[in-house]
Amino acid sequence: MLLPLEDLYTDVIAKAQRGLGINDQELASQAGVDPQLLESVKSGSVDEDVLEKIAPVLKLHGPTLVVMARKTWRPHPLEINGLRQFNTTFDDMTVNAYLVWDTTTKAGAAFDSGADASDMADMARALGVRLEAVFLTHTHPDHVADIATLRKGKQPLYACEKEPWEGATLFAIGKEFTIGNLRIETRQTTGHSKGGTTYVIHGLARPIAIVGDALFASSMGGGAVSYADALKTNREAIFTLPENTVVCPGHGPMTTVGEERQHNPFYPEYKRAPHPVPSD
Repeated sequence: MLLPLEDLYTDVIAKAQRGLGINDQELASQAGVDPQLLESVKSGSVDEDVLEKIAPVLKLHGPTLVVMARKTWRPHPLEINGLRQFNTTFDDMTVNAYLVWDTTTKAGAAFDSGADASDMADMARALGVRLEAVFLTHTHPDHVADIATLRKGKQPLYACEKEPWEGATLFAIGKEFTIGNLRIETRQTTGHSKGGTTYVIHGLARPIAIVGDALFASSMGGGAVSYADALKTNREAIFTLPENTVVCPGHGPMTTVGEERQHNPFYPEYKRAPHPVPSD
């Protein structure tokens, strides 16, 4: 299943404005664009000149913002033995959860539950995977709605100590876990939520980063707690990983660190210059 990108270019603009505390009047003035043109762009009318002018004010990368507006890029489809993504509907949106397992021992773990974890539980049984633990990236309702289905065997539930959850064993960031032959690092990616946690998993064909709502393909979670911290911890915890690391977000398609370095407008410093904009 090819999931659409979680955010449109208008969402990226809105998140950057909110995070930086820049209103429309200030943005139009600082970018030197007509306020009516800005309003039109924010309503979904693509004006590449306006996008290129407002991007630096919002500390975004202009060419990749234009690519988002043109809808000419999406991540390459990914399939890794030992990893499955599950996408379920929660209210008016969809949310992801993940099953990861050691392909040798069949020991596995769930990361978040999504709105309905029954498909994940069924898949684990069908594959002969022993679900040994459940890990939470954060505790927003869409990510924890069906934990009970995953814990019918009384599997331990783990959450960051900065974001407790009933029944969870709390850990300090930096703690590592072992599932079969897999090693799981915990890294702090706070900003969208107080205790946002990225789990970096070693032992499959490529490194895996379960990032929750810290990062999306071409975007990131809103900085509800701290926009500055969200940007900072993503840089420190995710963008320092090898480029072939598979990024498993809480919404939208899977991507890679390398793809996000080149296609995520929020991180202009990683772009290789020049960065051509596709013409088709």
